Amino acid sequence: MGEQQFGIDPGVTTQIAKDIAEIQGLGVQVAVVIGGGNLFRGLAASAKGMDRATADYMGMLATVINGLAMLSATWRKGASSSSPLAPATPISRPTRQPRSAPWR
Repeated sequence: MGEQQFGIDPGVTTQIAKDIAEIQGLGVQVAVVIGGGNLFRGLAASAKGMDRATADYMGMLATVINGLAMLSATWRKGASSSSPLAPATPISRPTRQPRSAPWR
């Protein structure tokens, strides 16, 4: 969505936030599912040789970034919103060390 090939288009996030606020104004609860493919594609990076777990973590971080962008946009438009994304990601606690770690 938007004019850009990748990244976050502020015009698009603002329009979506405006739509959400308008719908909420009608008394409707709104849920939005967000991904991170506009910033990073883990499967593509993995196919090019990146460690799969690292690529997946980077994709999760991209999803968090997009969630925060929408959270900010919805707040600016006066919509009620929250983002449970950040606590749910394992980015801060990797399940294994990279294979290249010299101490392993």
